[in-house]
Order: sequence, then C-alpha cells, then structure tokens
Amino acid sequence: TAALGEETLASASFSSGSDTDGASPPPRKKHRASAAEGAGEPGASTVATGLSGVVLGFTTTSPHHQAPSAIHFNITPVNNLSGNNMQSNGEGQGQDSELSCLNSAQNGESSSAVGTHSNGVLTSTNNGNSVGAGLGSGTCVASTSSGSEVGSMKKKKRLSQSEEDVIRLIGQHLDGLGLNQTVDLLMQESGCRLEHTSATKFRNHVMEGEWDKAENDLNELRALMHSPNAIVRMKFLLLQQKYLEYLEDGKVLEALQVLRGELTPLKYNTDRIHVLSGYLMCSHAEDLRAKTEWEGKGTNSRCRLLDKLQTYLPPSVMLPPRRLQTLLRQAVELQRDRCLYHNTKLDSSLDSVTLLLDHVCSRKQFPCYTQQILTEHCNEVWFCKFSNDGTKLATGSKDTTVIIWQVDPESHQLKLLRTLEGHAYGVSYLAWSPDDTYLIACGPDDCSELWLWNVPTGELRTKMSQSHEDSLTSVAWNPDGKRFVTGGQRGQFYQCDLDGNLLDSWEGVRVQCLWCVGDGRTVLASDTHQRIRGYNFEDLTDRNIVQEDHPIMSFTVSKNGRLALLNVATQGVHLWDLQDRVLVRKYQGVTQGFYTIHSCFGGHNEDFIASGSEDHKVYIWHRRSELPIAELTGHTRTVNCVSWNPIIPGLMASASDDGTVRVWGPAPFLDTQENCSNMDS
Repeated sequence: TAALGEETLASASFSSGSDTDGASPPPRKKHRASAAEGAGEPGASTVATGLSGVVLGFTTTSPHHQAPSAIHFNITPVNNLSGNNMQSNGEGQGQDSELSCLNSAQNGESSSAVGTHSNGVLTSTNNGNSVGAGLGSGTCVASTSSGSEVGSMKKKKRLSQSEEDVIRLIGQHLDGLGLNQTVDLLMQESGCRLEHTSATKFRNHVMEGEWDKAENDLNELRALMHSPNAIVRMKFLLLQQKYLEYLEDGKVLEALQVLRGELTPLKYNTDRIHVLSGYLMCSHAEDLRAKTEWEGKGTNSRCRLLDKLQTYLPPSVMLPPRRLQTLLRQAVELQRDRCLYHNTKLDSSLDSVTLLLDHVCSRKQFPCYTQQILTEHCNEVWFCKFSNDGTKLATGSKDTTVIIWQVDPESHQLKLLRTLEGHAYGVSYLAWSPDDTYLIACGPDDCSELWLWNVPTGELRTKMSQSHEDSLTSVAWNPDGKRFVTGGQRGQFYQCDLDGNLLDSWEGVRVQCLWCVGDGRTVLASDTHQRIRGYNFEDLTDRNIVQEDHPIMSFTVSKNGRLALLNVATQGVHLWDLQDRVLVRKYQGVTQGFYTIHSCFGGHNEDFIASGSEDHKVYIWHRRSELPIAELTGHTRTVNCVSWNPIIPGLMASASDDGTVRVWGPAPFLDTQENCSNMDS
C-alpha cells in the first residue's frame, strides 16, 4: 500500500526482493519534486489522469504468494490533493488499500475505451480493466488486473416528463441570464433539449433580422404546430416587422413591395394592412415610432415580436417566454390571495419577495389593536368617515357636533382639528365631497335639515330644508362634486346643487340609504320595500337591482362600483354583485338587530370588510371568507359605524354608543397585549 500526503508527489518506483524475516518494508518518505511519470512494468494498468487526486495503477507479478515479489507504482502528480492517508502494511495476502473510490461515468454509466465525463474527467480501460479518475478532491478510482470494477455503477435514471419540464424551465431561465455554457452542460448531462432545433434557428434569424430565412423556418415548423392557421398569423407578424424596419431605414420602395407583394396576398387582417399603408406618409423615423407606438428597429422590438410568435408554438417546440418567472409569480400571487392578513400593496415583481419561504403575514401587522381612544364627544357617536385622501376623520354625535380630526402622516395619530356645531337633532350621517372640500351632515329620522360645511374654513356654506315635514337622513355626492342627492323615509328624494337649490325630485320613494354611481346619472337607493333600486335622473327611469327579505338598514359600494355591502336587519352583513345582481356571501358572527349599523370595505384592493355590531364588537372578514378573521373588543356599547382609511390600509376607526371613537392599527410592540381575537381556524 502506498501512503500519500497532501502534497504533489514525484514519480517513484519501488521494488521488493525476497522477504527478510517477514519484516515490513521501510516507510516511504514524501518528496517535493517536479512531477514526472515513472516507467511501469509490462502488463501494468494504464493510468488515467483525473481532475484532482492521485491515480495509482499497480500489478503483482506473483499473485499466489503471500507477499508480492515486485510492486511497481506509477504515481501521476496532480493538484489539489485532499490528503487521503494510505499506509503500507506488507502483511497477509496481497495488500489492503484504503482508497476513496468513485465512479466517474457520465449519468452513472460505465464507459469503455476512453470516455469523457460531463465534468471533463477521463476514464479508460486496459485489457478490459476499467481505470477511472477521481471527481472530487482527494478521491480516486483504482483497478486491478482481475477485471472487476471498483464501486457500484448506477444505471442512468430515465427522467419523467415533469423532471424534463423543470430542467427546460431552468435552462430557459439561465439562458436569459446569459449563462450559455451552463445551459449547454445542463442539457448535455440531462439528455434534454431546451427547444427544437428548428425553433432555435427561427429564433436566431428573427433576432438577426434575417426575415427571408425566418420565413423559410416557418415551413419547417409547420409540421410541429397544432393549428395550420397559426402559420399565417406568424408570417403576418414577421412581415409587419420587416415592413416597419424598412420604413424606419427610409427604404420606402422595399417597404411598399413588402406591403403589396407579401402582406396583402396573405388576405389576413385587412384592417391592419390599411393602417400599415398609412405609415408610408410618415416623414421621419420619430414620426413613425410615435404613430405606431413601436420601439423601432433593434433588439427590444424583435424580442417583443418573438414573444408574440412563441404564443403560436407548442411548448414542446419552444417554451413560452419567461415561463419560470411566470410560474413563480403565479405561486406568489396565490399565496398572497390565501393569506388572511395580507394588507400591503400588491407588487407583481419577484424582487419584492423571497422565494425561499412561503408568504405569511402576521396578525400583528393588521389593524386590530387600539391605537387611540377619542373621548371629545360627550354623547353617543353615531357616525365616522375618513376623507377620500385619508388625511382627516369626521365624526358625528348625538351631542349635536361634528368633529374633524387630522391624521398625522407619520405616526397615524389623530388630533382635533375643528368642531362644527349647531346640529340640533344630532348627526347620524356624513358625506365628504369628492375633493374633500365640503362635508354634508344629516340628522336622524325627525330631522328635516342638512348642513353643508366648508371643511378648510370651518364655515357653513348651506343649511338646506325644503319642508319641515321632510326627513333628510341620507346623502350622496355626485362624482362631479357639484351636485348631491338626499332623502329620507318620509318619501323625499331630491337632487340639489351646492347652494341647496332643488334640481330634480323623485316622488314617493322612502329612502333609507343612497349612493351615486360613477356614471354621474344613476343613483342607488335602498327603500322601505327591502330592495335597492337604480334611479336615472336624466331619463327618469328606474329598475330593481337588489331584493332582500328583510329591511336594508344601510349599504355601501366598492370603489369599482361592482360590489355592494348591505347591513340587513336581523341577518347581518351581505355582499351583493351589482352587475350580476346576485348575493355573493353572507358574513357570520355579527349581531344586527334593527339599529342602523354602517359597514365598510377596506385594506389594499378592498380585500377586507369591517362592521360594527350590537354585541359591542368590531368584526373583520376577508372578503372571500364568511367567517370573521378578527373580533375587536374594547367598546362597551353598540358599535354604530366603522370606517377604514382609504390611503393608509393599516388604519381604521369605529364609533360607538359608549361616546368614544376608537382608532385601530397594527400592534405597536411585539409584546403588546392583544385585544384582537384570532378567528383563523
């Protein structure tokens, strides 16, 4: 046995004569010398040089004797030896060799003659004896003349379809990063193919602007495509790019030839051909790019063209563009959708998240912890509403006042800005104008007046009352900010200007709650017939939209106008799709009798719903789940209204009959005692 150190060894040859009293041969010394191959005896195994380690080949001239009569070593010096220690014994039959052996055939297969491993390691045979080279530092393969191979040879594993798909996806991603040699090695070692050879030629010809060759490539791809019409569409896209590049280069005659002789005979998308012909009148390249909204000749526009062309090719021929990124983005979005407490801005970029862990939002980041308790009102607080820009909160109370609170943009703390007084019946409803300049305040059922306040100045602009018998309990702003509608349960339904002048009226409608649709013409009104109807003040038509079986105490509409959130007497909170006119979901947990309770949409993308309750709690649901994800405790009487800040998704306010307004936000400290019950089961 040879004992080799970590250092590079000079070639040496040792021979042993007859045994001397059974004594072991003297230990061999390490030498620091230049690398040189020793001459081996005839019949010795051929030694293949590995990437690292030391390779030994030896024969015994007297295999039947207890000790070898002569041992010849061929020691090939290489770099980066790991220092595997091999000691000489000299006792017993043959010699015990402590070698770390590793098979080096590609994909686990043994190689005959001379073969090259995927990592560049050579293997060879001599008279049927396999000799390998070590792959790692300090490993080697030894062979003897017995013809047996050292180590187990694994059979090449046949890849499943999903495994091949993953390899191709990784290869495409690496190729996009410019790691071309890595891709080549991956495909070679796995036996996969990134894309069909015809597709590769097609890609190269498109990117190089060789349009005639790319068109010929389409004929080769025809047999690989599922839809025969796809060839025509692809050819049209190619010729369109060719036409535009000719125009940009000032080659008008060539462009005209493409238009007349190649595009038009396709008889495809003639409307687009007419548009393309108009570009012949462009005076210069900048004018052309502006009119076509085209990036111009070059890599970017050709990449976009290739992305369009790839949609017509089966993925077995050419993968869709950036397929791995698309799958990862879908996975991230799905995890966000399933996250009950995700309340941050949706970012489609993968750079904003980690792919190494699943997406999880902590409940401590959610607005279910009391940040402030506002106690300036001296009686029941009936309503609260954040301004559209999120900088202010208006609260209305039975104490006849409206208080405007300023939201600190950094700390999100609220400070009293001004108090608006004089509402003799109390304030049960508030509505901000679209630009937050004005605020309208309404009273309870027996109130026939409404107040229109200028918020920046604190001045009362209009105090409107059409009749002492009226009941003006609800109001909604027209999107233009110049008109509003108001009404009540005694049958009044008016449209007025900012000075309180009556513009239109609708007789006989007992209004419970109002909302103006974004088209500026239609007003939604819930009435005493347990329904919501749409009223058009221009053509004086109306239609039924929602029909409930119990009284609708209040409702609000999402920003996109698609969904309506209803507080239904004795039933709770219902979500309706106004476009399809169907009941989407009934939310559970809330206690709703015949008090008027106002719920709201909230959070980023309005993914959450919050409502007060007669059991003194605030309930929060994810829009897709009927069970509450949080119950907020702290109020001691009925919670009449909840408002979610439209700009700061982690800020919410609730108004209660206990005379307080609670401001809710994320946990200020991780060790804060929680007053938010976790309903996530």
